[in-house]
Amino acid sequence: MNLVVLDLEWNQAMSSKSEVFNHLPIHLRGEIIEIGAVRLNPDLSIGDEFTADVRPVYFRRMHYKVKKITGFDKDRLSRGLSFPEAMQNLRDWCGDDVTFLTWGWDDQGIFEQNIIIHDLDWDWIAGWINLQMIYNLQTGGDKNQKSLASAMEHFGIEQTRIAHDALGDAYNTALVTTHLDMEEGLRLYPEADEILARRMPNYKPAQDTPAAQDALLRESSLTSFETKADAFADAKLHALACPICGSSCEGSRWISQSDGRYMNLFDCSEHGSFLARIRLKKDPDNELWTAGRLIYEADEEMQAFYRAKLSQTRRRGRGRSPRKSRPA
Repeated sequence: MNLVVLDLEWNQAMSSKSEVFNHLPIHLRGEIIEIGAVRLNPDLSIGDEFTADVRPVYFRRMHYKVKKITGFDKDRLSRGLSFPEAMQNLRDWCGDDVTFLTWGWDDQGIFEQNIIIHDLDWDWIAGWINLQMIYNLQTGGDKNQKSLASAMEHFGIEQTRIAHDALGDAYNTALVTTHLDMEEGLRLYPEADEILARRMPNYKPAQDTPAAQDALLRESSLTSFETKADAFADAKLHALACPICGSSCEGSRWISQSDGRYMNLFDCSEHGSFLARIRLKKDPDNELWTAGRLIYEADEEMQAFYRAKLSQTRRRGRGRSPRKSRPA
């Protein structure tokens, strides 16, 4: 597995009502200004490093909080690479089918938003792993987030790199991985969210109702498909009954998000929109596919994200017209 620890720094708009948002397809939470990455060798030891400053084009004025935390100033930003250049350099350095390891969820969301606004491809990314989840699994934690600094203190790791520097934080995160059982952590990662949820003091098992079963289908519920096409031919996977009223929902188009992940937007005439996310994984032992599905009540941000990705896919001109209930 091609594993790379990734950390990002990003600038923010001066106000949530800034005029710049009128010219963007999505409400951009942050524009990347620095990329830091550390490769993990096949034996999971720390390998070589990558860093790049990125010149923003939307949030060009440094937010005072970001400037205070990162030390970035206008002069440094002006000398950065364009985002497409930085991305190409990162891709060349990573190689295809890379799995990014991050500390927390934010980096993936910011990364994907920046890819969308620059109309770039992310099919070279095999997947994302939130190392906080593995750390919590192996240190008795629950779903509550832990800071990178607290994890370093837990393992007695001396901080020799600058904090809030993308490469420095990526390197420190990589040091934490050397104190984890990464092979076991990666094996349990698909079930990490459920395992950690059970450790929460207010945990209550989901009621075994048809609505609950339809809202969340575990990987173990849908197994032994010979091909992806067979999986999407299964109505339990590709069709959606409204989680509230049970009526059939009208779906749009399945869009690939790489790493065997797909999303689709469904509409119920009475209860609104729902975002379906599907994850397909191939078992290397028997060459069969397993599938899992999550259903979310789609707020405006989720709907905008889906439509932006759909528009991006169409602009690439892949020669396929939108089709319902099939992967893009």
